[in-house]
Amino acid sequence: MSTQETRPVQANPLIFAIALGTGGLLSLMVHLNGELARAGTPLFASWAAHGTGTVAALVLLALFYRFAGKTGRKAPAPFWAYLGGISGAATVILSSFAVNSPVGLPGTMALGLAGQLAFSASADTWGLFGLQKRSLTARDFAALALVLTGSTLIILSGSQ
Repeated sequence: MSTQETRPVQANPLIFAIALGTGGLLSLMVHLNGELARAGTPLFASWAAHGTGTVAALVLLALFYRFAGKTGRKAPAPFWAYLGGISGAATVILSSFAVNSPVGLPGTMALGLAGQLAFSASADTWGLFGLQKRSLTARDFAALALVLTGSTLIILSGSQ
């Protein structure tokens, strides 16, 4: 009977910096989409964001194809991989509504983080999207409780 040893993952400061920068960009995106929705409609904000993203993606794909060359044929992506655009559009529309409500930008971001954490815990538990099933630990529940508590405090402090 063999046991697999699991070594702890080394913390890489670059990974933390990238994650922090991504969070900052996400906050900026929600704010800008909210301003666009206030000037127009949340649906228009979603179309503008995804139209801009589509153009940027096409330019990047053209550059990668040109400079990286052909990389050979790979297996097709699973059907659910194409649903990311739907959840992205829904996120932009709903966050555009929420950011222009009494919840505001901080509350919208806090609730978005809580939703992401809850969904990722569910995906881990049930093995969604081909992930390996994993039981949640006390640390996972503590993290979720802290994020939900922080989200509640942010929302309640902003309503005064």
